[in-house]
Amino acid sequence: METNLNEQQVLRRQSLEQLRALGIDPYPAALYPVNCLAADIRSHYADSTEDEKWKQVVLAGRLMTRRIMGKAAFADLQDSSGRMQIYVNRDEICPDENKDLYNTVFKKLLDIGDIIGVKGHVFTTQTGELSVHVTELVLLSKCLNPLPLPKQDAEGNIYDAFTDPEARYRMRYVDLVVNPQFRETFIKRTKVIQSLRNTFNERGYMEVETPILQTIHGGAAARPFMTHHNALDIPLYLRIANELYLKRLIVGGFDGVYEFAKNFRNEGIDRTHNPEFTALEIYVAYKDYYWMMDFVEEMLERCAMDVTGSHTVTLGDNQISFAKPYARLTMAEAIKKYGNIDIEGKSEAELGAEAKKLGCEVTAQMGVAKLIDEIFGACAEKHLIQPTFITDYPIEMSPLTKKHRSKPGLVERFELFVNGKEIANAYTELNDPIDQRERFEDQLKLAARGDEEAMAYDHDFVRALEYAMPPTSGLGVGIDRLTMMLTNQQSIQEVLFFPQMRPEKFD
Repeated sequence: METNLNEQQVLRRQSLEQLRALGIDPYPAALYPVNCLAADIRSHYADSTEDEKWKQVVLAGRLMTRRIMGKAAFADLQDSSGRMQIYVNRDEICPDENKDLYNTVFKKLLDIGDIIGVKGHVFTTQTGELSVHVTELVLLSKCLNPLPLPKQDAEGNIYDAFTDPEARYRMRYVDLVVNPQFRETFIKRTKVIQSLRNTFNERGYMEVETPILQTIHGGAAARPFMTHHNALDIPLYLRIANELYLKRLIVGGFDGVYEFAKNFRNEGIDRTHNPEFTALEIYVAYKDYYWMMDFVEEMLERCAMDVTGSHTVTLGDNQISFAKPYARLTMAEAIKKYGNIDIEGKSEAELGAEAKKLGCEVTAQMGVAKLIDEIFGACAEKHLIQPTFITDYPIEMSPLTKKHRSKPGLVERFELFVNGKEIANAYTELNDPIDQRERFEDQLKLAARGDEEAMAYDHDFVRALEYAMPPTSGLGVGIDRLTMMLTNQQSIQEVLFFPQMRPEKFD
């Protein structure tokens, strides 16, 4: 038995029982023949009696407002495309002597939030409002909880809006109903993925799927989630990246493969991080990171245009241009430019001292690479507002990347920064199996020092490289962050339908 119901919830449940007593099923299973959306009518309706198309429309959606005027009423119906005013006349929806459908059901037992279906014809009211003149009305689903709709006072001020972020993220299903403006963010997210997919497919690259449960957490430096498979009696990890599997496919003979992957990292939650996130990774044979920088410029310029209709987007107080070309700086150049620090030739102790000056937390587990990364993050990242490639990272930071062809101690890697955040990471991929084995061994040494993010040794991947992988360039793009930037959102939770949160406590 339900307890702790408020007055409105009790009244709605009473209405539910009264509907059933009248022989009305509040949750009918029959198909409802919807033939158009509210947006279709708004976009294409011409106020002409000659247009047969609009003489019999069938809509379904939520009852959002209701204005009773005796034996007639106006109401707003909201479907997936927006709202449409409907006009309901008692004598037209109840042509016989029994007027219960209007007097009892529509006026008293239907509630705001109920899902109804209507049939009728389109017309324009005397005030110029496009409407549907209802000739048939049916209840499709009873709403038992009141919608937290905003209210408006006599001066036109809005109050009691459903704006609390925690409530919105927990009950996204309510958020999308009462704050339909946020649907546009998720529509644009779909457009981001579609634009990227079109770019890859037009070039003949193949979309693939790789394992989410993995015996080795490889392809990135991150803490994994761990589980156990009972039948095999082995530990398994939720993937932190799909890189190593995609490169196995390049070994197998595909010239270009890509995947939109759900990845999982057992790390903190903040405005730009969620434990479960979406990443695009693409690998193309016979290319290098110079080619990939040019490709990323073309890809993102097109994506911005496809999603927003412009190369320039607003992000907070900044106007970001995704039109190519993008600025390019080495990591050392960026640190020197923005932090006035020359990292060339500095020892681990000297780098640690520089990091401490910048307020970074320095521990004994950090090596040279992590210290340089901390210094870069503290002094340079916040200045990288327009799209900027940061290139040529220390070898210790990139165990899967080919050594730089002309700069000892560095690798051929870039990260793309926009508005102070990294959104893409790419390499000229390491395809020398002997070098790869040594890099994995170096990672084991870092793990022995206590580095929980050190990469595991993947023997099978090394074996795959021993069968020869062609020269290859790979790219990873954070879809969530890219969507944030193309929809002017400051929090990753705003671009995820269901962000991770602490569990609710129910009585």
